[in-house]
Amino acid sequence: MAVIEDVRALGTELERSYPVHVRGRLKFRVKQIVYVGFSLDETVMGFAFPKEERDGLVGGEPHKFSLPSESDLRFNWVHAHLAELDPTEARELVVDAWRMVVPQKVARAYDLTHPNGPG
Repeated sequence: MAVIEDVRALGTELERSYPVHVRGRLKFRVKQIVYVGFSLDETVMGFAFPKEERDGLVGGEPHKFSLPSESDLRFNWVHAHLAELDPTEARELVVDAWRMVVPQKVARAYDLTHPNGPG
């Protein structure tokens, strides 16, 4: 079972990433782009995810993942129930979301220093 503390440090350590609190919710940004955000009760993690792949993700594991609200479907976004993720999986989702918002050279540099993933 993952909890917010499993990914909090990672969100501040990734290059160009920084935490913000918006209406009491923790979010991680690169510049002004939010790539991960948490519900007020910290049980749901929203994260950047390719639109064309999200139906497969949600349909394959509906107990773990869900689509955002209808008004947010226009964004590259998916929700995950933290209690259904293990900590490693949660960290991988954060890194993959971060990759969507940083330049490729920044993501490649991360891969060189973390060949086994975020661990």
